[in-house]
Amino acid sequence: MSVVYYLHSVVKERLDHLRTQAERDRGDGPVPTAIIIAGLAAAAIAVTATAATLANGWMSKIAP
Repeated sequence: MSVVYYLHSVVKERLDHLRTQAERDRGDGPVPTAIIIAGLAAAAIAVTATAATLANGWMSKIAP
């Protein structure tokens, strides 16, 4: 049981350390900014393509 208490205290201490103001505002993230931007660009392209497809389909029904 002492191993469980040890692991609990280590994890708790690490989480407390990460919650401090100095550690919180470091700016380090698990995902690089370039990957986030690429994902947002891909999502924007998908939304634009879907909107264009829906608009073209709607226009073809209105004006044959």
